[in-house]
Amino acid sequence: MKKLFFILLIAISYLPLAYSQEINCTVTINSDQIEGSNKQVFETLKKTIEEYMNQNRWTNMTFAEQEKIECSMLIVVKAVADNSYSCEMTLQSRRPVFGTTYTTPILNFKDNAFNFTYQEFDRIEYQQNQFTTNLTAMLAYYCYLIIGHDMDSYQRLGGTPFFQQCEEIVNACQSASMDNSEQKGWLAFDSNRNRYALINNLLDEAFKKYRNFYYEYHRLGLDEMSGNVTNGRARIAEGLPVIKEAYRARPATYVINTFLDAKADELVDIFSKGTDKEKKAVYELLMDIDPTRQNTYDRINQ
Repeated sequence: MKKLFFILLIAISYLPLAYSQEINCTVTINSDQIEGSNKQVFETLKKTIEEYMNQNRWTNMTFAEQEKIECSMLIVVKAVADNSYSCEMTLQSRRPVFGTTYTTPILNFKDNAFNFTYQEFDRIEYQQNQFTTNLTAMLAYYCYLIIGHDMDSYQRLGGTPFFQQCEEIVNACQSASMDNSEQKGWLAFDSNRNRYALINNLLDEAFKKYRNFYYEYHRLGLDEMSGNVTNGRARIAEGLPVIKEAYRARPATYVINTFLDAKADELVDIFSKGTDKEKKAVYELLMDIDPTRQNTYDRINQ
């Protein structure tokens, strides 16, 4: 199973091995809102983004082909003017669950300010610690975000080095010269649900308990369920109050929202088969912190 022995992978990553890229991302671009018959530029953009994400090496670790992190990116183009693109982007990633054919959603993130300048056939190249373009920066940020979440699911706080890379990108973008539309998403006070807010949460000492729970949810909960469903489900139920604690401490925290965006349906599937005690406790907890998804959580008790 992929990265089951994370520490070993860290050790061998410094050996002179043949390297493989870490990400396998499928990009879809929806340009239905853009008038005109020439849509070739969007096909070129799709190919450019996929090559950038899938052909760059983002870590020193070695990934076999079957170990690559599967993800998808949906870009909805809202407007284009003078090579300036105003878009929304939804990013999803997943990882396999040990001993099963099931893949669990890891990240489900929507960026409402995915804005950038692009001219067809532009090359996009990432240079660490150096701002080049907003598109390059955003894609690099999301690659590290994907890898960080994946690593957090295999080792306690294993994603920290990659979240720190995200933080460096945020800092570089905050001081870069960009127009107002491209600055959106990077600024501290622009929104509490943006790229800055998410990485600020993930690296905040106050959320270490949450990130430890994130590991336990996957390694000690989901990955154990193929051998003992009852024990795996109980471990997840035991850890869920951490989500409530984090929400109570900071109700506007973005990282808890992103967790529930990814896991709401999965939690329903897990606990709809639980004991009456588990159902009651989990339902009440989820309704307390995420009442807007009541229709989803009601299925726990059906």
